[in-house]
Amino acid sequence: MTRAIAVTGATGAVGRLVAEELAGHGILARLVVRDPAGARLPAVAAAGVRRADYADAVAGRAALAGVDVLFMVSATESADRLDVHRTFVDAAADAGVRHIVYTSFLGASPDATFTLARDHWATEEHIRASGMTFTFLRDGFYLDFLPDLVGPDGVIRGPAGTGRVAAVARADVARSAVAVLRSPDEHRGAAYDLTGPDALSLTEVAAILTEATGTDVRFHDETIEEAYASRASYGAPRWQVDSWVSTYTAIAAGELARTSDAVRTLTGRRPTSLRELLAG
Repeated sequence: MTRAIAVTGATGAVGRLVAEELAGHGILARLVVRDPAGARLPAVAAAGVRRADYADAVAGRAALAGVDVLFMVSATESADRLDVHRTFVDAAADAGVRHIVYTSFLGASPDATFTLARDHWATEEHIRASGMTFTFLRDGFYLDFLPDLVGPDGVIRGPAGTGRVAAVARADVARSAVAVLRSPDEHRGAAYDLTGPDALSLTEVAAILTEATGTDVRFHDETIEEAYASRASYGAPRWQVDSWVSTYTAIAAGELARTSDAVRTLTGRRPTSLRELLAG
């Protein structure tokens, strides 16, 4: 059965990879983006491009008309992200979307240490109540993001202690998503924890980055008070600083340490390690 598939966030890292991977399988997805005129659209054949912001219910319904399966990348972090998620989910249901594949977060729950994981849990609950069938891809922190934790002085700072993180490559998330999008009925109601093959401490991450780059990188375990103080100069709102700090406290709490075989199960490939990602 041929299904009309829509991919959101196609100008971002994961959405772009999903659109490209689908095209590689001969599947042309409709690309739903905030700026169709932007230069960041993937250079792949697509079943049309539609403009919609998650917060715009009217545009969302129009963009998703005739779509059977929706790949919904979580919105950019913001104070109202949960509200815009709910608006877009409702728009999808109103437009007649039958199945939604949502990029959630590992350990999403109402009391997760990582504050943004709570929004993912609430989004999952809204999708469950929408009447659409669904698949949740609960990815951990991105492996691709770990080098960005290093400050200009070569130090990763945060209150992570000796906790471990089983980060996952964006490309593995995209390949997993495409496996689901190609056969959504086989994954109805499923929630997959997407992780890398290793649970690494930030001390180990620093050592691997040092080895790969030839530049000395080390980890400094801040206290929580130090973490808030060191981030105060950015002038960010409290919710955002909380999310930054809880990135590390969630690692310290052990909530991101478990590894899963879901990437291999879905894609047939072993998930990428940090060393492999850095080696290109």
